[in-house]
Amino acid sequence: GTADYTEEPATKVKFRTSLSVPDCSTSLSLLGTGYREKVFAIIGVKVYAAGLYVNPSILSKLDAWKGRSAAQIQDDMPLFKSFFEDPMEKSLQIVLVRDVDGKTFWDALDEAISPRIKAPTPVDESALSTFRGIFQGRPLNKGTSIFLTWPHPSKMLVAVSSDGLPTSTDATIESPNIGSALFDVFFGDAPVSPSLKTSVATGLATILK
Repeated sequence: GTADYTEEPATKVKFRTSLSVPDCSTSLSLLGTGYREKVFAIIGVKVYAAGLYVNPSILSKLDAWKGRSAAQIQDDMPLFKSFFEDPMEKSLQIVLVRDVDGKTFWDALDEAISPRIKAPTPVDESALSTFRGIFQGRPLNKGTSIFLTWPHPSKMLVAVSSDGLPTSTDATIESPNIGSALFDVFFGDAPVSPSLKTSVATGLATILK
């Protein structure tokens, strides 16, 4: 039924309101959606839609922010930091709305992650290499879903599915620096998808009324 989905307005991609991802113990709830646009020769091209899912239990730990407006929440970095550092599961679903070469997708991701890790450790370098390996030589066709799941702040699970929900995890990235850098790419001061962060802030404001 349509009640089980939320449509991201700009791309018309439908996100399930709750889902189970591989290697996660609980069903996660959709908190907000948005899209990523890349500008080529001054023309904005939508590349993917994204939705953030969370373990509903995490919301009971945000009482300190009760009554804040969406605009206040959106600018509140301590809230997003505590949100990320909470050991409850979070998952970001990315749905491509155009065909993308795996290397191109990785290069864009790496371009956003690397400047956020000031002094990469050998653990970070190894984890980045594992992360890169998932996408190299892999065509990411329109409709492909990429799930970035944090079962814990120090660990990130990556799963790619060209059709529906993935049945298994493609790789485990055990690097706290990469996990937090990637979260910052989407929910930091300069998010790659402002619409996603705005939507998540609105979702949080609604729940924390």
